[in-house]
Amino acid sequence: MEDVIIIGGGVCGCSLLYELSRTKGKFLLIEKENDIACGTTKANSAIVHAGYDPEPDTAMARFNVEGNRLIEQLCSDLDVLYKKTGSLVVGFDSEDRKRIEQLFENGKKNGVPGLRIIESKELFNLEPNLNREAVCALYAPSAGIIAPWELASAQAECAVLGGARVELDCEVRSIKKNGNGFTVTTSKGDYEGLFVINAAGVNSDLVSAMIEQKRWSITPKSGEYFILDTTESGLVNTVVFPCPSKLGKGVLIAPTIHGNIIVGPDSKDFKRDDFSTTSAGLEYVKKNAIRYVPSINFRASIRNFSGLRADAGLKDFIVGESEEIPGFFNIAGIKSPGLTSAPSIAKEIARQLHKRGLSGESNPDFKTKRKIKRFKYMSAKEKYEAIKENPLYGTIVCRCETITEGEIADTMARPLPPRSLDALKRRCSAGMGRCQSGFCGPRALSLISKYLNIKLENIPKDRNGMYIITGETKGGVQ
Repeated sequence: MEDVIIIGGGVCGCSLLYELSRTKGKFLLIEKENDIACGTTKANSAIVHAGYDPEPDTAMARFNVEGNRLIEQLCSDLDVLYKKTGSLVVGFDSEDRKRIEQLFENGKKNGVPGLRIIESKELFNLEPNLNREAVCALYAPSAGIIAPWELASAQAECAVLGGARVELDCEVRSIKKNGNGFTVTTSKGDYEGLFVINAAGVNSDLVSAMIEQKRWSITPKSGEYFILDTTESGLVNTVVFPCPSKLGKGVLIAPTIHGNIIVGPDSKDFKRDDFSTTSAGLEYVKKNAIRYVPSINFRASIRNFSGLRADAGLKDFIVGESEEIPGFFNIAGIKSPGLTSAPSIAKEIARQLHKRGLSGESNPDFKTKRKIKRFKYMSAKEKYEAIKENPLYGTIVCRCETITEGEIADTMARPLPPRSLDALKRRCSAGMGRCQSGFCGPRALSLISKYLNIKLENIPKDRNGMYIITGETKGGVQ
């Protein structure tokens, strides 16, 4: 019998697993895909929002501002790539200024630190490449950028080291109330738990409907993006937003934590599990982005992708215990600023669980910190010492991102080792660069095969079924 079963391995589920692992107990996270962070967590704007956008006195506003504060320390403890860049909401006319003033008032009520309205002179000092027709902006110095999949995996790994469990390739088929607990039936069998947490992202309404009356539904919102090469680094220094509309925060232009530029998203209703991009969507992104930064070089695009946001059609997140089914909790409708809010949401659910009787006794095995070796960022002396200690650090596998075999070996030795090419990319950035695994892909596949003893043809690009190698030709695997 588990104390808590968490359904969904995105950043919210992983954050909760990490938070619960601070205390003694049996905690299980189940995820239908072959890796954590395979949904919205891997495909979003990767922004740590300041918190001026949510309506005051909402849970969303509280979680956003508190999550912003928590993430900085969390990333420091877990050695997750993060940078406080600040953000700008740029205005061009009197109507934009009115909206910016409204956001400023929202931010003050929400407790966003350092928020202020700046005029064109200061604006262009911060962002020289902005359209010179801009007249003002809302400046939020507490905003930042992050690797969201790394935040999820770091928390999940530490939780596992502290005694928690993660079951992958484990799809939920039914949930039943069973005395004082629950039976969760999955593709891997039945699991018993005292409490069940639904953190299933765009499928959270389907999971909820397995046990409680349907009160809300998720409409997946697709957002398409460009990733520009690191040659465009410095195009913008902060996260640049337009004034928001009813469709959302709009098309942003921002640096990424790996030195690229991200541009997007658009917003439209889409199908579950459909991550395709469209020419119309990408043209929309281009058209709206160049109004703010006319010199964007879209010829430097190295990748397009789309992500799905879980829109429940409500003004707030759905966070807390079901009124209908005691012991069943929802973390649902987590659209932007869900990434930023995840650590705060986790603390709130943990508080509610402890209030409902879950033990609060400290876990002596809880791992509060980790340290990752990143060869790319080492000094010459540190690189020498790393190679001296482990010669595998002297072999570069991914040239674009300067990822060594030593880093890959360390990655494979950690809890929840990657079992696909993209999972390896999310763990250590191998394949993240200009050639998008064109050079390092075959070597990365062979290393996954070597360290996990998996046949090459059984290693997918990302999700199960996304095959790379289909068989042999001319006597060799192709």
